[in-house]
This record gives sequence, C-alpha cells and structure tokens, in this order.
Amino acid sequence: MLYRIFGLCFAVLILGMAVPAFAAGDDVPAWLRQAASAATPVYDKKVPAVVLLDEQQVTVGDDGRVTTVTNYAVRILAREGREAAFAREVYNTDTGKVREMHAWLLRPSGEVKKYGKDEVMDMALAPDDVYNEARLKAIFAERDADAGVVFGYQVTSEDRSIFTQFEWNFQGRLPTLISRYQLTLPAGWRAQSVTFNHDKLEPTVNASTYSWELHDLPYIEEEPASPAVTNIAPRLAVSYFPPQNGPQTPGSPTFSNWTEVSRWLTNLSEPQSMLDDTLAGKVRELTANSKTELERIRAIGHFARNIHYISIQTGIGRGGGYRPHSATEVLAKSYGDCKDKANLMRTMLKAVKIPSYLVAIYSGDPTYVREEWASPQQFNHVIIAVKVSDDTQGPTIITHPTLGRLLIFDPTEENTPVGDLPDYEQNSFALIVAGESGTLVRMPTTPPEANRLERQADVVLTPEGSINASVQERSIGQSAVSERRAFRGSSRPDYMKLIERWITAGATGAKVSKVEPVDNTADASFALAVEFNDPAYAQLMQGRLLVFKPAIVSRRESLFLTEKSRTAPVVLESHAYTETVRVKLPAGFDVDELPDALKLDTPFGAYATTYAVKDDQLTFTRTLTLRATTIPANQYAAVRTFFERIRAAEQSPVVLAKK
Repeated sequence: MLYRIFGLCFAVLILGMAVPAFAAGDDVPAWLRQAASAATPVYDKKVPAVVLLDEQQVTVGDDGRVTTVTNYAVRILAREGREAAFAREVYNTDTGKVREMHAWLLRPSGEVKKYGKDEVMDMALAPDDVYNEARLKAIFAERDADAGVVFGYQVTSEDRSIFTQFEWNFQGRLPTLISRYQLTLPAGWRAQSVTFNHDKLEPTVNASTYSWELHDLPYIEEEPASPAVTNIAPRLAVSYFPPQNGPQTPGSPTFSNWTEVSRWLTNLSEPQSMLDDTLAGKVRELTANSKTELERIRAIGHFARNIHYISIQTGIGRGGGYRPHSATEVLAKSYGDCKDKANLMRTMLKAVKIPSYLVAIYSGDPTYVREEWASPQQFNHVIIAVKVSDDTQGPTIITHPTLGRLLIFDPTEENTPVGDLPDYEQNSFALIVAGESGTLVRMPTTPPEANRLERQADVVLTPEGSINASVQERSIGQSAVSERRAFRGSSRPDYMKLIERWITAGATGAKVSKVEPVDNTADASFALAVEFNDPAYAQLMQGRLLVFKPAIVSRRESLFLTEKSRTAPVVLESHAYTETVRVKLPAGFDVDELPDALKLDTPFGAYATTYAVKDDQLTFTRTLTLRATTIPANQYAAVRTFFERIRAAEQSPVVLAKK
C-alpha cells in the first residue's frame, strides 16, 4: 500500500548481526518469531531501521469481497528509527472494516510487549477533508521502542472494492529483507502484473494463488533533486479477471486499456455537468467584457480557481472518490474539491460553446503514472483540458490526435493562472476523460524562457566599502508562482523576514529599508522592489584596495549537488534567470582586477557571466538556463562540475585600487 514509511534515509554495509531469543508462550506469532530471528546485516550508523518482513496476503471471494492479512516486522537500529514502530491500516467505512489488529514489541532481552484493541487508534486519513470515508487505524509504539527492538504487527481487514486491481510497494526507503505479495483468486480467474522500477517479476503460481517476492532490497538514500521514492523503489501493479464466459463480479469494472478507463470515468462524471440557467447567467456575467476565446477561458478559470477548496468524500468504495458533485451544487455551495472545481469549469465553458474535458492526473510526482497499467488508481487529482482554436496560443497547449488543440489548466492550484501548469504536473502522463476518444497523453513542459526571473540591481559603492542598493525583479511562469506562493502564504512581517534572509545571505550586514511586492494579475507576473544598505560590504585592505563580489544577492534557489557521488538520477526543472548589476564605483578608485568571463553550455543547461567598465561604472551580468530533464546517475559528474563552476564564478571578487 501507499501508506508505508517513506521519510527515512540510510546507507548500508553488509556484515552480521546477533538476534535475540524469545521464550515459549510469549504469544508471539510464528511468522514474527521467524522474522525476528533472522540474521541481518550490520548497517551504516545513519540507517535507522531495517524491515525484516513486509507481507500481504489477499484473498478475493466469488462475491468480490476481499480479505487482506498484513504481516510486518521491522528492527529498530537507532533511536532515530523509533518512528518505524508504527502499525497502520487504511479502510473505507462504506465498504470495509478492520477485523483484527495486533502488534508486538520484542526487546533484545526477550521481553515482549503486546498491543491490542485498547491501543488501536481510529483517525481520519485526510485530516484536511471535512468528511472522508477513508480512515486509518493505527498503533503507535515509538515511545516504547529503542535501538535493538523488533516491532511487528498483523492486520486482518475486509473490503468490497469496485476495482479488480491492486498495487504493492515492495519497500519505502528502508532496506528490506523480505517483501512478499500474495493473491488468491476464485477458481478459474486469472491475474496479470506489471513491475515498475525493477526487472519484470514473474509470480509463483500454485492453483489460483499468485505470489511475488523480492529479497534483500538495499537502502534508498534521500538525495537532492532526485526522483520520488515511488520512481526508485520496486512496485507491483496487479489486475485480475474472471473467466471470459463466467459470472462477473457485480459493480467491479475490469480495465485492459486506457480507453476503458476513460469510458468508465466519463460515465461517472458526465451526468454531473448539466448546464442550467443559473450557471449560464453566471457565465454571462463573468465573460461580459471578454473579447477573445482566451479571455473567456481565463475569466471562467479564475472563478473556478477561487471556489473554496473543501473535500467531502463519500461512497469512496463504490467509485465516489472519482465522481464530482454536480456543477449546480458546487456553484450553489461555493465549495468543492479538485474534481468539483474542474467539473464546474467544464460545465460553465459549455455556456460559451467551448468544449472541454476532465483530465485525471497524479499531482506531486510527474513520473508516477505509467503507460503499462491502465488503471484509475494511478491518479490522485483532476484538472481540465480546454479545446481551443488556432487563435489561442500558449506553452500549455497540446495537440490531441482526435480532440485537437487542448489548453491544460489546473483550477485547484491557486497560484498558477490559465496558460500555465504547476511544475509538479508538467511532463507527466495524464488521462483525457473523453469516452471512447479518451487517451493517456503526456502533459506539456513549459520552456525555460516561460519560467523566467529577471533582475536589475543598481549599487553605489563608497570608498569606505559601504553600499546602497536598489533591486528590481520581475518573474513569470513557475518562477512567478514560487514568488507568489511565498508572498500569499506569509504574513507581512514573515514575508519581510523572508526577504531579509535572502538579502543577508549575500550581503551579510545588510539593513533592508524597502520591500514592495506586486502581484500582477493582468499578465500573471510578479514584481519585487527591494532597497538596502550594507555598511561594510566591500573589504578595504591596506587602505588602498577595495574587494567585493559583484554577485551581491543570491538567486532564490540554492546551488545544490555538492556531494562527490550519488545513486539516484538528477531531476532538473525548467528555469531561466538573468541579472544585470550596475555598480557605481567610488571616486579615487580604478578597477585593478576583474574575474574572467565564463560561458558554459551543456545539454541540460547554460550559464554565462560578463564584466564591463565604463564611465566609473562596473556592469556585471549573469544568465542561467536550466532545461527540464532527468540525468542518469552515471552522468552526475558533468552536472556537479557545471554547478561547481557556477559557484566559483559567483564567489569571484572584483578588486579596486586607489589611484
């Protein structure tokens, strides 16, 4: 399941480790006793825990009811790993239940602590939802755990899912000794699987029981700019099917291709997009001053985006998690979740004769959805695709083979306007929900120039080394989204502190006197004006030399990738940056030394600096362009060298000498 532990990082050295013995009659089940007695490697000290066994046994009944038994055991290696002593099981209140849940804590001394129903907590799975039938039962044993203990739990649950598909994550980040998924089907049924992030894994089949198993999975270290763990750790996707001529499970669709998924989602959503007079009247009001197709789309998109995000999830086990509320209901109540907002926008566009389609997507990891497995369970979010004419242009328009030109927009992401798309959704696979015409397509990737930050800085340098500086910035695209999110998500005092920290990262003694942010809704740009002074920015040496760095303020993003080696690919996002710094030189000083200009050009990015002196003014420029790409780990040296040379260039000083 997707609810395993993902947030820990570690490295590993293979040696040996002693295991404890446990007394007979201590009520420890045989599977846990066996897991706890297994010899484990000796790991690097930063490894907090190791999973000894992660096993799920799933049995599907003739009536579609699914019974699942989960066995899980983990050895805590360091105090930092105590949070791994945590049992969890997700269930849907409308179709399922947790029948039994038990856990055990096995100390090195042989002492056993058992956890039963009195220690089980029942809580909301999604705390931000007003109501959600998906819930979580959990046992927390962190306070009792310490280095050396083994924590294990067993859960038995039942559900009547509408889906005939399952997913299994063989590991999170923790090293895992044994990970096993077992599926037992009714006689005559068959299963087929797809393996992600690993060579194709064939099941062991015994009658109608299928079993997939992996051993000795290594650690997955958390590294900067790396793919999500779900794009690194082995995963399994399983679909099962009844006999061709046999009885079908009531209400349980099977999917063999993406058209079937599109048809199913269309049947759920289409009745919810009926246009009435109230909706049509609201659209006339919103678009009264709109002169172009794009202006009408923007007016409706802005309205849908401003609908309050409130999630109420009911009927999840019967497909309710995929069915939007009716557009008329969402308008009347002025709230809804992602699918409600997208469906409202789609319905309102009908009033101005603009076709559109819901788009099922995974938000947060552009690499999560895979073509090989046709399943609605790969998605966690809904956005919209709007059919546009050739007159409408923009970087988030794709061409669908049968539906034509489609503008992609996320009505839920409040900081990204029509014409742009959040970077965490770009380049991902998403399903256009359009009945028989629905297909899985690649989302657009905006070019670097569409995500640009431009900066102008005017600086006056005094003979004593103090500076007075004025900085003007303008950003567009996802660069503007980052600035807008920081501005809107902070109080005025907190935003001021954020800007001060940014300025003082380069000019350590700076005192900020002015901060003026401007969120331009007309062109979706974000502007920022900052003024500051630093009484000792330049270093006065021997009374005759002034030394200072012309790269006075840093870019917003840090220059990461400093480790000498890595195991994961490097993920870069599309971004462009330009800066011009004009420094008024102090009277009585000439330029004695200038850094060499630098020009770097690689397949993944480019960087350049220039220096010029004219009329007692030094002009310094720097430009950076990063292209959205994923670079294999075996090419990491080239990426690291690129950023190292940038770091060196931006630390290079200018030297002035007294005349």
